[in-house]
Amino acid sequence: MAPTIAMQVIDLIRRSGLDRGTHVREQWAADSLGISRSPVRKALAYLAELGLVSQEPNRGYFLNRSSSELAHVDLSAGSNAEEDAYFRIGDEYLTGRFTDEFTTAEICRRHGLTTREADRVLLRMEREDLIRRRPGRGWEFQHLLSTREAHDQSYRFRMIVEPAAVLEPGFAVDAEKFALHREQQESLLSGDALLLPRGELFRVNAEFHEMIVGCAANAYLLDAVSRVNRVRRLIEYRHQTDRHRLVRQAREHLELLDLLEGGDQAAASRFLRDHLDEVRELKTRLPGSG
Repeated sequence: MAPTIAMQVIDLIRRSGLDRGTHVREQWAADSLGISRSPVRKALAYLAELGLVSQEPNRGYFLNRSSSELAHVDLSAGSNAEEDAYFRIGDEYLTGRFTDEFTTAEICRRHGLTTREADRVLLRMEREDLIRRRPGRGWEFQHLLSTREAHDQSYRFRMIVEPAAVLEPGFAVDAEKFALHREQQESLLSGDALLLPRGELFRVNAEFHEMIVGCAANAYLLDAVSRVNRVRRLIEYRHQTDRHRLVRQAREHLELLDLLEGGDQAAASRFLRDHLDEVRELKTRLPGSG
């Protein structure tokens, strides 16, 4: 699998202390990893699609980030005990293994955390509106999306609201916010899709869509989309490991910005609905209505 070999190539780059702009030769990587050039070639092509290296015709691949900048590459769930526990707790809830109230001591016991580590994990989940304190003692999950059908419904709701917001008579491009989000999406194409943790990737994506809806100057539309984003956060985290898909998503976001800045709201509305429908089908594996 290209992502697995890609991670080995990244680890090799970090161990070798390579600088930005360094030529990453296929043969060097293959020899260093003890594998053939073919999987290395596929891994480098994968990293190029993620923006971490650039391919130059007849020359090969060159680093876009230094080895130190690759220190926090995240191709899997978490990189430490707290991060791992955060996503394991979420998975337990989503798979029906964690439905009742629970205590900090139980989290420590189930996930091998100290009390301080468990407190930090639970406070993070509380800040993100995933859990809430029970009166007196313990915690419980908020109302969150936990089934494929509910996830599908959240996307269908957004397919109604977001394209309609673009067509609102009060819709106006906010040049400053557009510039900020364009820069964020371009950063995803330059490697951030691989470097950022799942929580940050969700935030960037959710805030992009909320920014678009916010330009309609209708507080009710924005509130509706913001509420959906809050309840879908946990189930969305399970889909953030496909970093390759996030690159395509960022390109589509930039295309949407181009359409809106060009004044073609009708085309932007159609594009946004198709974009949401495609992502919906990928994440829920439920077919469209035709």
